[in-house]
Amino acid sequence: MGNLRFILVVSLSLVMLMLWQEWEKDYGAPVSQEEAVETQNGEARHVDVPAAPVSPETQQSVSNINIDTAAPVSDEEHVEVKTDLYQINIGTKGGGIDKVELLKFPVALDTPDVPILLLNNTSPLFYVVQGGLLSENGGPTHEAMFTAPGKSYVMGDADNSLVVPLVWESENGLKVTKTYEFTRDSYLVNIKYEIENQSTEPWVGHAYNQLQRSDPGRESRILYTYTGAVISSPEQRYEKLSFGDMEDEKLSLDITNGWAAMLQHYFVSALVPASREEQNHYYTLAPDNNRYVIGAITPTTTVAANTAGAIEQKLYMGPKIQSKLEEIAPGLELTVDYGVLWFLAKPLFWCLDKFHGMTGNWGWAIVLVTLMLKLIFFKLSAAGYKSMANMRRVQPRLMAIKDRYKDDRTRLNQAMMDIYKKEKINPLGGCFPILIQIPVFIALYWTLLESVELRQTGFIFWLTDLSAPDRFYVLPLLMGATMLIQQKLNPAPMDPVQQKVMSVLPIVFTVFFAFFPSGLVLYWVVNNTLSIAQQWVITRSIDRAAASQG
Repeated sequence: MGNLRFILVVSLSLVMLMLWQEWEKDYGAPVSQEEAVETQNGEARHVDVPAAPVSPETQQSVSNINIDTAAPVSDEEHVEVKTDLYQINIGTKGGGIDKVELLKFPVALDTPDVPILLLNNTSPLFYVVQGGLLSENGGPTHEAMFTAPGKSYVMGDADNSLVVPLVWESENGLKVTKTYEFTRDSYLVNIKYEIENQSTEPWVGHAYNQLQRSDPGRESRILYTYTGAVISSPEQRYEKLSFGDMEDEKLSLDITNGWAAMLQHYFVSALVPASREEQNHYYTLAPDNNRYVIGAITPTTTVAANTAGAIEQKLYMGPKIQSKLEEIAPGLELTVDYGVLWFLAKPLFWCLDKFHGMTGNWGWAIVLVTLMLKLIFFKLSAAGYKSMANMRRVQPRLMAIKDRYKDDRTRLNQAMMDIYKKEKINPLGGCFPILIQIPVFIALYWTLLESVELRQTGFIFWLTDLSAPDRFYVLPLLMGATMLIQQKLNPAPMDPVQQKVMSVLPIVFTVFFAFFPSGLVLYWVVNNTLSIAQQWVITRSIDRAAASQG
């Protein structure tokens, strides 16, 4: 049992190391907001990319268009938009969204007035929304120049919505008004193209909307927080399209009741059809300049001569809040990516959310979830602790046998098994408390890492952000102390090398946990404390029973 338990503890240590490496990749040395501001006057490279293909059902031939990511042209203007949730820049070239700041999400707690920059049209954080119309009869693509009736739009305190129009007109009598409609307390934006066809020919075409971004370049080898594209269909609600996948093969699919998105840690931008019955054509593009595109094209729309028509699309830009995402489109809540242990992480978050509703504090929610898990595994843990207590009781006899048969491995193993059988000890029983915690621990790690609800939320006193490491290292030190106490309650390994390794593990774990989110360390400290209490009661009971029997 000692060898197996040693292997399990070392395995858990390796898991700690891997998770710590991924935590560093997620939080280590990102491009700062200050650096992003400094580059706003710098020029980005010009990129030419072929147009997205149109659905074969349309039987239309649409000319190629350029996806131009050069610095803004001299005559381009920017419309500033401020709502209760956004600070946005819309460029008159193409009417695309060049910059988005999320006002409810500061970069850091100590800079509450500096919001997260989700979209930005300058290097190195290039990430924009582009869109337009595709038609043989003409229409504004994302390279066309619009005019803006106003330079600035602000959602008033009494306003429930805000409409921002941009206008494009052709010489042959086609007028297009592109409007963005923002709704209070919603990250879902409605995009509408109002087409006035005063020409002598019917206008036949499509609207398209696409997300273009650069690869942040944070590769990961084992576990990671996914950054990249996603496509959804009724057949497969969540399919990742990594930047490498987009380079290897272009996507070209007609999907009804689907969506496309770009993901990053905590936030998502998603292209959603106007209705779930609408079939859109989804595509990807990957030029040789570290820019990647995923887009959607609407079905064919016909506007007869001297009439008007409209095409609508929806765009989500904001946090990955599951309760809001699942209302917008089927499967959109899956962008909260819990990885392979999602079947454990989802119910864990559900419980956390319910306990948070009861307590109003995510820290207490973690404590209650930990208590709940201990109750669920109480009997299994008790059996393991009884086994370890019995092992601790017979350890002097095992050490004596080891000295007696140190040169005869076969007789040593047989003598040990005889003791186990006589004392009714399961040599593997003590491994279960460790074994069952590993998948739960990993699932909770991803729950805390992926849940934007826990971002920058505090617990008590110095714990002001459960998604960040404990800046005063109190919880990691408490965790190390609880590990030392647990080791005193457990039987020591008989192998001297294993004893030395086990003795330094509390120090190693303390160092690892110093870089982990404090919410996760809180779980581990509470779990260890409850385990110590349970194990102490069981060990004391067994020792008393053994003493009474002489």
